[in-house]
Amino acid sequence: MSEPLTTPGGGFHPHLHDDTPQGPVQPLHTRLHHIRADSLDGGTAQTGGMRRFAAVSGRAVGSEKLWMGQTHVAPATSSSDHHHGASETAIYVVGGHPEFVFLDDSGEGPREVRLRTAPGDYVFVPPFVPHREENPDPSEEAVVVIARSTQEAIVVNLPRLYAISPEQA
Repeated sequence: MSEPLTTPGGGFHPHLHDDTPQGPVQPLHTRLHHIRADSLDGGTAQTGGMRRFAAVSGRAVGSEKLWMGQTHVAPATSSSDHHHGASETAIYVVGGHPEFVFLDDSGEGPREVRLRTAPGDYVFVPPFVPHREENPDPSEEAVVVIARSTQEAIVVNLPRLYAISPEQA
């Protein structure tokens, strides 16, 4: 197959017009965006012990309601405690066996819960829930793909794990 790769530009969506009843269509919202693995943006909110790379964000592609990227946790490393504000976060484990730690205060008293994961697993983090990622493996990096319900990565670093309400945030 020797077809050339498509490139963004004029005529990419010939059926879309510049004038719609709502006004002109923004250029970033009239085409698909291809974010190559080697062009992820490390200039995003960070937490100690891990490294985040943005792929889909408001800054990168003009997304308005979604942020998506990768997180890498080095071997034998634990992130700082943190939460993601009002953002819902979905995590897909790509490699390694990361552990996600949070406090469950639904019983008689708070207790630390550790979710041990493997490649192919998913984790959902509700808004304002303090947690941390750990990679107990002494030699293998843990890599996850993250999707958030906000345009940019919200990261609020905390001094410790504790329950937080939206009013406290």
